[in-house]
Amino acid sequence: MEIFVRIRELIELLGEDVITSSGDIAFIPAGIANDHRKSVQGALFVCVKGFVADGHDFAAAAIANGASALISQKPFDDLGIPPASRNKIHAFAQVRDTRRALAAASHLFYGEPTKKLLLTGITGTKGKTTIVYMIRAILQAAGFKPGMIGTVENDIGGEINTSAETTPGAVELAGYFSKMHDRGCGHAVMEVSSQGLALSRVDYCDFDIGVFTNFYNDHISPNEHASMEEYFAAKLKLFSMCKKVAVNADINEYGAVRDAFIRRAGGGAGEGAEAGAGAGAETFISFSADEEGMNRDAANVRASRIEPIRDADGNTRASMRFHVETPWFSDTMTVGLPGRYNVSNALAAISVCGLLGVNQRAISEGLRNIEVRGRTQAVNEGQDFSVLIDYAHNAASLETLLQTLREYNYKTITTVFGCGGNRARERRYDMGGVSGRYSDLTIVTSDNPRMEAPEAIMADIETGLRRTDGRYIMIEDRREAIGYAIKNASAGTLVLIAGKGHETTQTFADKIIPFDDAEVAREHLRVML
Repeated sequence: MEIFVRIRELIELLGEDVITSSGDIAFIPAGIANDHRKSVQGALFVCVKGFVADGHDFAAAAIANGASALISQKPFDDLGIPPASRNKIHAFAQVRDTRRALAAASHLFYGEPTKKLLLTGITGTKGKTTIVYMIRAILQAAGFKPGMIGTVENDIGGEINTSAETTPGAVELAGYFSKMHDRGCGHAVMEVSSQGLALSRVDYCDFDIGVFTNFYNDHISPNEHASMEEYFAAKLKLFSMCKKVAVNADINEYGAVRDAFIRRAGGGAGEGAEAGAGAGAETFISFSADEEGMNRDAANVRASRIEPIRDADGNTRASMRFHVETPWFSDTMTVGLPGRYNVSNALAAISVCGLLGVNQRAISEGLRNIEVRGRTQAVNEGQDFSVLIDYAHNAASLETLLQTLREYNYKTITTVFGCGGNRARERRYDMGGVSGRYSDLTIVTSDNPRMEAPEAIMADIETGLRRTDGRYIMIEDRREAIGYAIKNASAGTLVLIAGKGHETTQTFADKIIPFDDAEVAREHLRVML
């Protein structure tokens, strides 16, 4: 359904962000763009300065393509529009921040769809992807139809598409939410990246619940964040937009996140931060998986008696069992993923679903059966050994993963991995060293070599392996390497295929080919069995 909106409604919504405005015109959802090439007849063109190009330089081109309304941070006379084209613009607004204006316009275009959904946003350095999958699984177990937006894929009311970025641009995002509502979704859960927050992609989203997972040194670069302080401030922005929050109490930043929400709530959440399951717990939940954590006493969702377990056949699924105390129930639960960090992720999902009023049975069922594409994803065709696919693509993530998997007492661990081209060579040495220390056998192969020679990348990995006593072999062809690992696995072995996770292509200097680690592993298993 096309929703007609007038420019003046957008001007009213932007309020004090508007410097000057003139004219009025009606427009429809298909007619908004911040790329002049996507501008159509009657469109609103929003001039956004990007990292590579400045949309203000393309205002004239947008008009040539049919735009009849402009929003800019510059005065109209500074946009370089030829006199002959000026009469084609029927409405103009100069604003302080065109990224915010783009978000506002997008949500107006689509009828402010997030006001029709119960929207949960997950931010933090790690865990976002897993948590959105957990929440979706729990809501589905409870009989709801949730939408999902994240790094791996988007679920738009049952339509699954591969993600191009963690948090889509404002126009695309509002369109997704609109489709979710039209297709019967009452809930939506999304990963909210620091870039998505800093670039105002989620401005004007109506978040019911926000989650903060953790905070690590990451995303500091010329095209991301200038400093850790700026990175953290971007994360905190989410908590000025939420009605309720769930925060990891086991992190050093717990107090800062809590206080940011309290300030936004005018102090009303303060009691909840200290009162545990009291009245304030209706808006502020904190969770803890660390029984020795510094803020453990403040947490009102707590895990204890945490232990790794494996399925009855001993091979196909590594899980975690734990006891949980919440304001709503107490129970012993299993999360169908390995590692204490996934217990923390599960507590985040429990906190959100508790705030949403989801029943205990659905929470337990959703967590027990959880599967996350490319994140310790089990591939099971009835074999007597385990095959896991994981995205671990740097030394820190691979080390954490292998240390975790060692707790399950597999007979042997074979790790298949490579490293991406056009990336720091140090990563290759370090990943080789990690795999050599924690794997019984490493199979070095190709990842996404991009513009580099695969054999040169593999040689760098071998440099790191030689610093350890680990056994290894070199098989450049990734399909052949996965096949070798599977054909030579015995009962009780774990075959870990790392580095690409959910990716469905492999990138070379001259081509991009379809390649899905899980599907390739499944093909080899079916032939063997």
